[in-house]
Amino acid sequence: MSIELTVLAWASLFGIVQIFVASQLATRHYGVKWGLSSREAAMPRPAPFVGRVMRAQANFLETFPIAAAAILIVEFAGLGSRWTELGAIVWLAARAAYLPVYAIGITVWRTLLFAVSIAGIGMVLWPALV
Repeated sequence: MSIELTVLAWASLFGIVQIFVASQLATRHYGVKWGLSSREAAMPRPAPFVGRVMRAQANFLETFPIAAAAILIVEFAGLGSRWTELGAIVWLAARAAYLPVYAIGITVWRTLLFAVSIAGIGMVLWPALV
């Protein structure tokens, strides 16, 4: 299996972990009754840490399909190279670092890590665009 697909597999697992962690924190914050509900009732804002973890998870889920598409395009077109491998690794490493940095509340580094993750996607997708 290619490095890019291996990164995609690990990213899928990382996404599942983020969903689990965010939902567990939210359930602890709002209570089990809320966790088992349809979540239609208006709720107060979550505690800052819980909110940051939930937003980091949502941000990952917004960018994951783009990264996955880029990796699959390169894989199926046979355009993989050391640069696309590096781009996939850069993307996942930046995403992995983004979660704790955002959860702790380090704003400047959070933004830089997001930009690095987007650059990693660009590195993967570039061969398909030129």
